[in-house]
Amino acid sequence: MYNDASGDQLRIIFMGTPEFAVPSLEILINGGYQIVAVITAPDKPAGRGMLLQQSAVKKFALEHHLNILQPPNLTDVQFVEVLRKLAPDLQIVVAFRMLPNVVWQLPRIGTFNLHGSLLPQYRGAAPINWAIINGERETGVTTFFLQHEIDTGNIILQEKIVIDETETAGSLHDRMKVTGAKLVLKTVQTILKDTTPLIEQKQDKELKKAPKIYTEDCYIQWNRETTSIYNQIRGLSPYPAAFTILQGKNFKIFSAEKILKAHSLNPGEMETDGKTFLRFAACDGFINVLDVQLQGKKRMPVREFLRGNRLS
Repeated sequence: MYNDASGDQLRIIFMGTPEFAVPSLEILINGGYQIVAVITAPDKPAGRGMLLQQSAVKKFALEHHLNILQPPNLTDVQFVEVLRKLAPDLQIVVAFRMLPNVVWQLPRIGTFNLHGSLLPQYRGAAPINWAIINGERETGVTTFFLQHEIDTGNIILQEKIVIDETETAGSLHDRMKVTGAKLVLKTVQTILKDTTPLIEQKQDKELKKAPKIYTEDCYIQWNRETTSIYNQIRGLSPYPAAFTILQGKNFKIFSAEKILKAHSLNPGEMETDGKTFLRFAACDGFINVLDVQLQGKKRMPVREFLRGNRLS
């Protein structure tokens, strides 16, 4: 048996930092589970004034008067000793950094993670982005017990999510954090009941990866198929956003339409009436941009951009 205690006696440590993790923490609190500590990233300076900013998880934890830990170093002896004294039965990780063995092995039951894909596919830091960039029609969320190799532990539960053809990384993120929170709650309930056998992650087919997004992943190569470019734009919106070069500056594209039709333009050439539309040629059609931002300017609809910029 995983556990011989009831849910309200289970001592849980929750680890997370961004907004994606907040619904999972909230659903546990609303479910009456005992959160003995919340571990999140240290406050960081941000903005023009470089003022210290709290993580979304910390703000939520403060509102609910939870015990908060913000260790700069997860292997620090004093921090590990604090964890031991907390005597957690279970640790839950949602959008946090990689844990050292001494931390994830500490709880009596173990440590499980919520990942934004149907593992073993899309292991890595950016599963939401890469699923859309690659044109997937389905993804999901997975809970699994941590092992030494990242995102490779035994699967507890999974939930599938359909990806709409107009979905952006932002909209999928917002849907997934809600679905993920429900799966976290269901996972804790499953662990308490000991009703689901663990599933080993099989690698009998080619695995798609989800590495961190870099600048070169955001640059649009216009000599590709229109649908591929369209998926790149969706998969990087709203952040960090796909971009091209316009008037010698980075030109971010947050949303667009794809137009599949033959043309005689070179890839990357631009068409516009100077008032209502701006589109770029791909190898088999056009990308008609809708929501844009020129470097040094604010984000705006393309019609507003065209009113303030003369393009030939």
